[in-house]
Amino acid sequence: MNGAMYREILSKNLLPSARALKMKHGWVFQHDYDPKNTARATKEWLRKKHFKVLEWPSQSPDLNPIENLWRELKIRVAQRQPQNITALEEICMEEWAKLPATSLLYEQYFLGQTGGFML
Repeated sequence: MNGAMYREILSKNLLPSARALKMKHGWVFQHDYDPKNTARATKEWLRKKHFKVLEWPSQSPDLNPIENLWRELKIRVAQRQPQNITALEEICMEEWAKLPATSLLYEQYFLGQTGGFML
């Protein structure tokens, strides 16, 4: 993915997601320091659209709740040692379902109804 693709995804999903989550005015968008996220064109696009972006230190995945959730899932899946892509997919779904409800509270902010990533 490049910056143009990232901006296209934001264009199609950011406001609809905020509306679907019933977020009021003044919400803050968070993304990491991936180059496509910090590209001048992306920053300018966000500025022109009047999106407030959370400023946070680079290399700080612990500040991003979804990173902790992905880490937990990765550990659980690795322990089960899937042998092929089908087993990997099944194990991922099973282990996701087993995650504690407190971890899954973050799901409502990051995943859509189909289980796909939603900005």
